[in-house]
Amino acid sequence: MSPRLNYFRIFLTFARNSIVRDMTFRANFLIDCLSTITWSLMDLGFYILVVFRQTSQIGKDTGWGEWEFYTFLATTKLINGLVQAFFMPNCEEVSELIRTGNLDFALLKPIDTQFLISLRKIDWPALSHIGVGSILLSISVWHITHREDPAQITLLTGVLYLFYILCGVAILYSLMISLAATSIWLGRNESLYDFWFYITNFSRYPMEIYSGRIGSPLRGVCTYIIPVLVVVNVPARILAQPLLLRSDSEAKWLPLFTAVAALVCLALSRWVFYTALRSYRSASS
Repeated sequence: MSPRLNYFRIFLTFARNSIVRDMTFRANFLIDCLSTITWSLMDLGFYILVVFRQTSQIGKDTGWGEWEFYTFLATTKLINGLVQAFFMPNCEEVSELIRTGNLDFALLKPIDTQFLISLRKIDWPALSHIGVGSILLSISVWHITHREDPAQITLLTGVLYLFYILCGVAILYSLMISLAATSIWLGRNESLYDFWFYITNFSRYPMEIYSGRIGSPLRGVCTYIIPVLVVVNVPARILAQPLLLRSDSEAKWLPLFTAVAALVCLALSRWVFYTALRSYRSASS
């Protein structure tokens, strides 16, 4: 049996154990799912009842009309749902593993340590975000493909959309695991998690709205140095504003940059993780 297949079976074991643990307290599981869906509907209601009652676009002359932005919002929920379900509960516990000494047991396992720490728990209720996002995406795509000037969405468009969603997840995961690894040096890093939430908030809006004397430098930093703006913007643009129809040069090479950025971020996060592990001192030492 190949090592790759072994890792896949281990991941399935993690998934099964997580769903068994969640189903042990079914009422709590259902309440978590309901609260996630309710929060998503409140977020959507804010734009329906408040924002788009006052304007027809998010940002002047950006092209992000109501249904285009709902496509963007749906993409945000899909990516955040994947990150929150598979990676966030594990990265949040890294500092606790260090404090209690349980990281020693992870290091002793005959398996890649980063894989084990990153995927050993799955927050199944967080996948409710994906359900809400999928429904919203389906409705939004139907509207932008059945208007007077419809967007042309092909099979290739769908494949690219899914690919860039995975790129976005990879970038957010890389930032999260890198911050989690700093717990080995700092002991506790709650403030760094606050930094992760603050910096990823920029990805919740179309990058076109960041303009002017302050917005333009901020857009450059969050695109090319900490590439959080491309996380949602690139896959959402593919569906709502096909890149090939845009005339600006950035739109043509930004998808390539996103794919490269995802690979670079994964490589850097792995380097940070194992560099930090070399500084780790066992709880028994």
